[in-house]
Amino acid sequence: MPTALPLSPRTARLLPWIIATAQFMPMLDGTILNTALPTMARDLAEDPLRMQSVVIAYMLSVAVLMPASGWISDRFGTHRVFLGSILLFTLGSLLCALSASLPQLVAARVLQGFGGALMMPVGRLVVLRAYPRTELVRVLSFVTMPALLGPLLGPPLGGWLVEYASWHWIFLLNLPVGLFGCLVAARLMPDLRGLQRTRFDTPGFALFGAAMLLISIALEGLGELHLPHARVVLLLLAGLACLAAYWLRAVFAEAPLFSPGLFRTHSFAIGVLGNLFTRLGSGALPFLTPLLLQLGLGYSPSQAGMAMIPVALSSMAMKPLAPRLIERLGYRRVLVGNTLLIGALLASLALVDGDTPYALLLLHLGLIGAVNSLQFSAMNTVALIDLPTRDASSGNSLLSVVVQLSMSLGVGIGAALLNGFSADGAAQGDSLLAAFQGTYVCVGLLAMFGATLFFQLRPEDGRPGWRHDELAD
Repeated sequence: MPTALPLSPRTARLLPWIIATAQFMPMLDGTILNTALPTMARDLAEDPLRMQSVVIAYMLSVAVLMPASGWISDRFGTHRVFLGSILLFTLGSLLCALSASLPQLVAARVLQGFGGALMMPVGRLVVLRAYPRTELVRVLSFVTMPALLGPLLGPPLGGWLVEYASWHWIFLLNLPVGLFGCLVAARLMPDLRGLQRTRFDTPGFALFGAAMLLISIALEGLGELHLPHARVVLLLLAGLACLAAYWLRAVFAEAPLFSPGLFRTHSFAIGVLGNLFTRLGSGALPFLTPLLLQLGLGYSPSQAGMAMIPVALSSMAMKPLAPRLIERLGYRRVLVGNTLLIGALLASLALVDGDTPYALLLLHLGLIGAVNSLQFSAMNTVALIDLPTRDASSGNSLLSVVVQLSMSLGVGIGAALLNGFSADGAAQGDSLLAAFQGTYVCVGLLAMFGATLFFQLRPEDGRPGWRHDELAD
């Protein structure tokens, strides 16, 4: 049976806070820049259209390195890797603030991305190995909260900093947090390693990394980069070809980066695939909703930012309730019912128009935040809870890659649908509002499809103690 590393009561109490803080930094940083790009372009004497490379550089560096995070932590230990990832991210932040040209800023963002690519999955791996499986729902619910708060708080905070301070503070804010995180992690972070040392799967990493790189660029091409559709399709097909080549090779490789055997764990297979499809809808929410409020309904930037606060507050309020609901109802009931509810709430945003009372809109967004919070807690936990110890790092890394990819996919699909419904961005007024409404209906339906996957869960999946002796063999 998988056993947790003995932790002192003080370490067990403080460790989730360290991991949650470390996960919040890259999640916030990934979204805070968008509102500051025009101001940064003026200061650096650059074309604003070229500034998107600052965001793309970070995203691509995360996509490339994250698949190797499991092997790196097994080989060098979670203490050293986690501490090093915070240092990399903090150093990258300092270099970003000191950058005097666009190439310098892009290079610093790549360094930041390498830190973020290791920080998030290694933190969750520590939770998986250091806490009993009976505590996994509670602890993961807490440390995954930044995944909800970062994308929601980033845009309004970025706008506020640019307006009242300077864009440099977007990066300088990471310095005290990063230095504090390093000092605390150096004392409290346990040093966990893999059960056995394996050779790094360099060909597999090259294939999987190329797949993530090509697919990520294709998804950004649908959204921010506005690439021609033919080029997007070509990049997407090339990425899928690399992905297929990786899995074909992994079937026969002795120690692949991600073993196909991971999917023999029933709850892991469903949790990973369910994450991918459900986040197609919820991943589009932080992208679409601020645009709806400002472009479709005429809200000011401050009003639009304030409207997203109920999403964050309800997400935090749901976290303590999630373990009780899952324990009482089971993963299958919670995930099937909650997935359908997420889809319905997203689709019902199509009913929002200029006559919708502001209080009703806040209530609607608050409900979405609560059900999203429960969904992420349940999806992430059911994917990991039944994994045998020998597969913990590999499975956790694959889940991190899928989450990262699905968030990009959600934004890309949301942008593509919005452009399609608005006649490639030419719509205005009522026709633009209708484009948003059509987009919300589509992303809501996409999210609902995830319920068909979670329906395959068995009642005993994720129940602490069942089959763990068998899985540990």
